Amino acid sequence: MELNWIDWAVIIAFLLVSLGIGMGYAKQAEKGVEHFFLGGRNLPWWIAGTSMVATTFAADTPLLVTELVAKNGISGNWLWWNFLIGGMLSTFFFADLWRRANIITDVELVEKRYSGKPAAFLRGFKAVYLGIFMNAVIIAWVNLALGALLKIFFNVPDEQLLGWVGAAMLMVVIYSSLSGLMGVVVTDFIQFIIAMSGCIILAVIVVQSEKIGGISGLKWQLPEWTLHFFPTLDLSNADTANTTAQAFSLGLGSFLAYVGMQWWASWYPGAEPGGGGYIAQRMMSAKNEQHAIKAMLLFQIAHYALRPWPWIVVGLCALVLYPDLPQADKKLGYVLAMKEFLPAGLRGLLLVAFLAAYMSTVSTQLNWGASYIINDLYKRFIRPQASQRQFVAASRLTTFLLMVVSLFITAQMETLSGAFNFMIECGAGLGLVLILRWYWWRVNAWSEITATIAPFVGYSLSHFAWHMEFPASFFLTVSFTTAAWLAVTFLTPPTEWQHLQQFYREVRPQGAWKPIANSLQMPVENKLPALLAKWATGLLLCYSALFGIGKIVLQEWSSALVYTCLFVAAAWLLNWLLKN
Repeated sequence: MELNWIDWAVIIAFLLVSLGIGMGYAKQAEKGVEHFFLGGRNLPWWIAGTSMVATTFAADTPLLVTELVAKNGISGNWLWWNFLIGGMLSTFFFADLWRRANIITDVELVEKRYSGKPAAFLRGFKAVYLGIFMNAVIIAWVNLALGALLKIFFNVPDEQLLGWVGAAMLMVVIYSSLSGLMGVVVTDFIQFIIAMSGCIILAVIVVQSEKIGGISGLKWQLPEWTLHFFPTLDLSNADTANTTAQAFSLGLGSFLAYVGMQWWASWYPGAEPGGGGYIAQRMMSAKNEQHAIKAMLLFQIAHYALRPWPWIVVGLCALVLYPDLPQADKKLGYVLAMKEFLPAGLRGLLLVAFLAAYMSTVSTQLNWGASYIINDLYKRFIRPQASQRQFVAASRLTTFLLMVVSLFITAQMETLSGAFNFMIECGAGLGLVLILRWYWWRVNAWSEITATIAPFVGYSLSHFAWHMEFPASFFLTVSFTTAAWLAVTFLTPPTEWQHLQQFYREVRPQGAWKPIANSLQMPVENKLPALLAKWATGLLLCYSALFGIGKIVLQEWSSALVYTCLFVAAAWLLNWLLKN
């Protein structure tokens, strides 16, 4: 793809704005770790929520959606749409708890919730595992996606890709290490607007081209199954999900795994059940509990309902425009559409859109990873008496070192792809502990340690000893992990009583905390029915918005009206529930 001076002007202007924001918030970040990693706990909900959406929009996200659409049509997106169930749970069951916990990182919660040496060990282990290893692997994954785009845009030789990606990362390191979280979230806001504007413009240009002929022409040229919103339930095939190029179908076992279990049972980086990672970081950075809840609700609606449709439209158009692409290269249909249809000026805008998506993800990962290393390792175990200025200086150095480690892993990533998938699958079963540690006083540090280790054992048994496949292997891993951590919970002593009292006094969790509340002579409130009502209404709100927007895009007006009415009713009910 050739770029003219207009394209380069757009790219340079974007980079200068990002650098200027970083410099503008540099002094504020120097006030201490709370300002560097949490923006002084003063983020309004619309900034915090948009930052979450921007972070989850990486350079490879539109390509992934294009690939899902190519394989199974619109319904293929249920492979990630099902995560909304857990996301909405975090919105109403956990957002206010994270904000009230008054901690810097989600890993710090370990010692606030548990006591003794097991808690200290778990905190230190998670700081290293998540902050260095897992974080670097995620950044390397995103780096590979950017490298693939640069290779297509500029015909960059493979041996030069790492240098180009390193230059992009260096720009991110400069502004994120200068400004801390406040600069990251402000640039996230701008980057998200740019990224989504570029994607919407591309979708409109491609669908209105002569080869497509508008939405009506697109629908006429596509097989009917590609436009289905819901997968089919295949009771004759209870063990596998369909992955061939046809309508998405789920066997009964896969359906139960995806819809019934995965959202609460599985841990996955940045989106653990109950919140966690950079999602928890944004909740803890909000002005107050209400801002944390609103930020999470905005994130769910924008992430699941608003954002995917421009990508889906281009993905559907790619099926018509490039039908002969090999199955393994279907995701490149998005990039080919960019090359074929974008005029001068807009090429630079789309490249900036992808660069913005990349930078918003990497800046968050770097800041989030550094928060673990500084707050939960350096400050907790190495130099607890250091000054706030020293902690900030160490945070900036750590941000740079994480870039170096991530670039090294990027160079080795081809050999680590299997390991990454292995780590994702080995989170099965941990999620329930991460939920119940808030709602059941008896969960202790050994429970979480066991739930962290047991999935690796369950996965190894199911795949290597018994040669099981998903979803049977998933069911076995979850069952094994759950049985293991429950047994350990009752075989080990509970968290120290005074520690539990302090946690309850500060956080005021719901659920099975009556013995602790009684010992403190504090009233026990049962808000669980109200929380469940908000959760169910939030799901109706978001899914009706998702399908309603889709029906409007496809110009199916009667169905769009039905979903719009459901959305309005859910919005009214949720507003009433939040006020009462």
